Amino acid sequence: MYEEKFCKRLIQLRMKKDVSARDMSLSIGQNPGYINNIETGKSLPSMTNFFYICEYLEITPMDFFNFDSSRPKEIDMLYNNLNKLSDSQFNNIQEIVNDLVKSK
Repeated sequence: MYEEKFCKRLIQLRMKKDVSARDMSLSIGQNPGYINNIETGKSLPSMTNFFYICEYLEITPMDFFNFDSSRPKEIDMLYNNLNKLSDSQFNNIQEIVNDLVKSK
């Protein structure tokens, strides 16, 4: 089950970056079919290569495993910026977000 989620997540994030599996493989120093083998479930990356994949995708390992997020890089940036706000500013943003989610 998790292997399938891993494969789908890698495909989703790679496609969002708009890069081919071959180009991504070569960019992280692997053979041309490396990422394709992971995406098709034929293999899984080593821990070291997983970190290279995350670095290439410009996300954290935690972001990778947040399967519900289609925008991990943007959410991470938002989170970092939210931590810089004053309590008052943060509360204002929280009210706006709550209103937006309610109206959905």
